[in-house]
Amino acid sequence: MKVVAFNGSPNKEGNTWHAIRMVTAELEKNGIETEIVHLGNKTIRGCTACYRCAKNKNEQCVLPGDEVNEWIQKMKQADGIILGSPVYFSAIAGTMKSFLDRAFFVTSVNDGMLRHKVGAAVVAVRRSGGLPAFDQLNNFLNYAEMLIPASNYWNVIHGRTPGEVIQDIEGEQIMRVLGKNMAWVMKLVEHGKGAITPPEREPKTFFSFIH
Repeated sequence: MKVVAFNGSPNKEGNTWHAIRMVTAELEKNGIETEIVHLGNKTIRGCTACYRCAKNKNEQCVLPGDEVNEWIQKMKQADGIILGSPVYFSAIAGTMKSFLDRAFFVTSVNDGMLRHKVGAAVVAVRRSGGLPAFDQLNNFLNYAEMLIPASNYWNVIHGRTPGEVIQDIEGEQIMRVLGKNMAWVMKLVEHGKGAITPPEREPKTFFSFIH
């Protein structure tokens, strides 16, 4: 089994990276391979809602010039996915948002590629805005029908300068417990394959409140 984690921080080894590593360390103890993809310092265009990915259904975004399609394939091949972001004005980093909009659009219109994979979100914050950012990340996981493991509190850890989150002993426990629970859920999914039939995917129903 493998987990791919996406680090949305511009700082490659800042507090978001440390938070992700706290989770992946527990996964690795459980024999799960992990990879961290650093995208926060990349230039990533936002989704233009052209809908060509829905028309083409080739598991690719048509926008050129970045690594989004490569990362989509990493998500497809992984058994679990971690989304990690710092807080920018009470929200996730803009580059992370651009990546997630495009990646989750592509995966959703290609037979729900992420459906029933295990997904978790982690947030690093200096002071406030952690919960809104955490909710933002979880919205993507819910939209994709992913399985979301819990911890013993919200997955938010506090620190300002790189590495300072290590001093947040409650936050460190939250990430550690999350890693343990994520490994457990992934093992349940793996052992259930072939033994328990998953529910069939329903076509999405759309309804507008304005007529």
